[in-house]
Amino acid sequence: MPLARASSLATSSPATCSPTASWPPAGPGLWVIDLDGVVWLAGEPIAGAADAIKDLRANGNDVLFATNNASPTVSELLARLARAGILAGPDDLVTSAQAAAALVESGWRVLPLADRGVFEALEARPVTIVDRAPADAVVVGWTRHFDFEGIARAMRAVRDGARLIGTNEDPTHPTPDGLLPGSGALLAAVATASGAVPLVAGKPHEPFASLVRSVASDRGLDIVAVVGDRPSTDGLLAHELGAPYALVLSGVTAAHPAGEAGRGEHCESGKKDSVSLRVLAAGESRERAVAHFVGDDLAAVVRSAPAATEARRGD
Repeated sequence: MPLARASSLATSSPATCSPTASWPPAGPGLWVIDLDGVVWLAGEPIAGAADAIKDLRANGNDVLFATNNASPTVSELLARLARAGILAGPDDLVTSAQAAAALVESGWRVLPLADRGVFEALEARPVTIVDRAPADAVVVGWTRHFDFEGIARAMRAVRDGARLIGTNEDPTHPTPDGLLPGSGALLAAVATASGAVPLVAGKPHEPFASLVRSVASDRGLDIVAVVGDRPSTDGLLAHELGAPYALVLSGVTAAHPAGEAGRGEHCESGKKDSVSLRVLAAGESRERAVAHFVGDDLAAVVRSAPAATEARRGD
């Protein structure tokens, strides 16, 4: 079923149902779970998330944390997970910084306008990091550490021929105190000033999806669910991966009730627009998302999937 494309900046994203994926997942496999707005808000753990992850793992599921936040390093993300009561290793993470670095070719000169996570991902590649033109690529990621001159240097490098790569285009970033400008806002500034169309690496785009597929293949697992708080990234990533999508209301998205809020509702096969959602992040302009389940938080999502929490590997 083709997804409808928004013709202008959208503030609503009605959930429709996919004929190729349903909720709940049929059994154990790989769960792809977002971090910001699902496991934590600005590093503050969301209640019930750690226990939900434990339940999934205890019953034969693998979990891959998939984040568009390119700011933290891998070790910083693992430390945040540990503080939230979740044990994980580097192989349990996929980041938009890693997806962006995968687009940079060997031997290139790369100018980052980004935080430590992007620098770490680039340093793992055979490239030279520079702070001004000439450059072969400019990589823009979420950061608080930039100024007008930094944007100007990135703009000049792109105007001189550098490829413009964005870790992601999320317009906002969720925190316990409300939304902040996201990486997409900074990327838009460089793209507008340079006149370039950026190549975006993060969710829901193919570079990120390719990394997720690689993990699933290496583990010999099917991708059985994608969980996230942003339909335009997590929902469309699920579509790209051919997996059902569970939307949580603990991050940037809240229910827009037409009577009931829609929490805990399933999309039945062939039933259209069964859940109405209001995307709080302004500027969501891609295809409308597909939500197969809507829950208040990750714990609610996991409770809704009895096959995932009752089945045992090898049964």
